Amino acid sequence: MTLTTLTTPEAPFRFRAGTRPLLISMPHVGTHVPPALAARFTDEARRVPDTDWHLERLYDFADELGASVLVATHSRYVIDLNRAPDGASLYPGQSVTGLCPVDTFDSTPIYAAGDGPDEAEIAERRDAIWKPYHAKLAEELARIRALHGVAALWDAHSIRSVLPRFFDGKLPDLNLGTGKGVSCDPALAQTLLGIAQGATGYTAVLNGRFTGGYITRHHGRPARNVHAVQLEMTQSSYMQEAMPFDYLPEVAAGIRPPVRRLLEAVLEFVEGRRT
Repeated sequence: MTLTTLTTPEAPFRFRAGTRPLLISMPHVGTHVPPALAARFTDEARRVPDTDWHLERLYDFADELGASVLVATHSRYVIDLNRAPDGASLYPGQSVTGLCPVDTFDSTPIYAAGDGPDEAEIAERRDAIWKPYHAKLAEELARIRALHGVAALWDAHSIRSVLPRFFDGKLPDLNLGTGKGVSCDPALAQTLLGIAQGATGYTAVLNGRFTGGYITRHHGRPARNVHAVQLEMTQSSYMQEAMPFDYLPEVAAGIRPPVRRLLEAVLEFVEGRRT
């Protein structure tokens, strides 16, 4: 199978430029699956249940903050933009899904006939979707740094709060990841942790089960004035975690202020570091 049979006019991302030194990346919000590929999926996989649902709505204050925003269009089942291009595991020894996943978070098959992508198809998906997203991400960080002398990258994610495949029990609500301390200044990380831990009614951790994926680890270069942080949120903090995955405004109203404060703290930190 090759992507030539799956060609779609859908662009690999949506982007809008901001005015301040912050880029918000949303690599797992996409739901598009090219029709010919969807035809190979199971009924469950066609519902793309492992999407980071509604993050654009949750972060709808991004424009007010002056942030740039980069949003994926394709489902992570087509290709996962937060994985290394060679498919190397983010967490060796732990259960993970791959660059072009063949199973869901619940370990059920994505491909009805077991006809997952071969290396040629993976390469075509990488060229058509993964590379353009990362090229735009790198280009925008370079533009921001050239303009402001410093840049911040916020990689926004969400996940079901209970997923036995990946972690025991219930996940903390706010999971900050800095590549175990290498993707941003430690002082910024501690400031963010303090804000997250101070959010009434929510739990928080720094570099716990989720320490930041490929995007955070690859693009965060604090020595070069590029600071990257991943936030993995529990979906129970703002939405239904089961079908139909509805956004719950009254629930989201609680988590939105602390998330906004986190981003304001990032901007305050990097704008104080202008060169």
